Amino acid sequence: MAVNNSYKSKRVMITGHTGFKGAWLCKILTMLGAEVTGYSLNPPTNPSLFELSSIGQKINSIIGDIRDFKSLKVACEAANPEFVFHLAAQPIVREGYKNPVYTYETNVIGTVNILECVRQSSSVRSFLNVTTDKVYENKEWEWGYRENESLDGFDPYSNSKSCSELVTHTFKRSFFSKNNVLISTARAGNVIGGGDFANDRIIADCVRAVASNEDIIVRNPHSIRPYQHVLEPLFAYLLIAAKQLDNQGFEGNYNVGPDEQDCITTGALVNLFIEKWGSDFKWINKSDGGPHEANFLKLDCSKLKTKLGWKPRWNVEKAIEKTVEWTKAWLNKEDINTCMEKQINEFF
Repeated sequence: MAVNNSYKSKRVMITGHTGFKGAWLCKILTMLGAEVTGYSLNPPTNPSLFELSSIGQKINSIIGDIRDFKSLKVACEAANPEFVFHLAAQPIVREGYKNPVYTYETNVIGTVNILECVRQSSSVRSFLNVTTDKVYENKEWEWGYRENESLDGFDPYSNSKSCSELVTHTFKRSFFSKNNVLISTARAGNVIGGGDFANDRIIADCVRAVASNEDIIVRNPHSIRPYQHVLEPLFAYLLIAAKQLDNQGFEGNYNVGPDEQDCITTGALVNLFIEKWGSDFKWINKSDGGPHEANFLKLDCSKLKTKLGWKPRWNVEKAIEKTVEWTKAWLNKEDINTCMEKQINEFF
């Protein structure tokens, strides 16, 4: 694997390390031998993957707000990182409608703050800002969006991530033009996997339903999304951050998503979950009249495949299988670390 030796004994800082993706990324990096510092709010859910995996005992975990520049700067200076992965965000579309000011403060000012810390750092060599597939102006067309498409997310969450992309580009152009720090962004599709307990995420809704022996409520069963296992984009993030150090020509903006056949409807995804679970659960189409969300969304990942040789490893069926495997281990009170390490080793 291209990243196996890239992070051993390297100092890595992750913002948003207590979240779903952040906890998995911390776990991977500790397995690769990195010295990890995390900066984030307390875990956003209860239960949380961060606490179930006890990852905080294996890294330097700092609880802080990405909007607090002074606190973030102190943490960054103490960590003295070589790599920075920026994952901290308010990540839920519907929450963005409820709390737009907080969403913009976190997703835009938070990006400004971490980039300013990088600008003032003498140690950082590689920076990756993790955004979303929703940064694009969504025209509901049937082909995948490419990295050169217009950025104009519709809702506060999506638009704040578009702004985060623009902030990153401006800092890169204004302060890192001499390539003293290599900078990229990654626009990932919808991630699924064991340990996601967030509100308004379909697999998390499935997990809550089966744990409570209830029907699964599906709000938008016909919406098409690029679903992928959480390990897919995390490997891509590690690959981008490492490879741009080898060759500054690898800097840029990258889509990270599944192959086209794995862009499926939410209803089909839930059917897969029920099939892999192996029980007679059923789902109910129950729209709650919520705010606007895109119906059709795909990514063209040709750039990442061509430039860095990346390709998806687990199709959507395998992704659901591994999600069910993790969830059953959790419900059966098995060791979460063992399950995570097993899945990471299988993937790598």
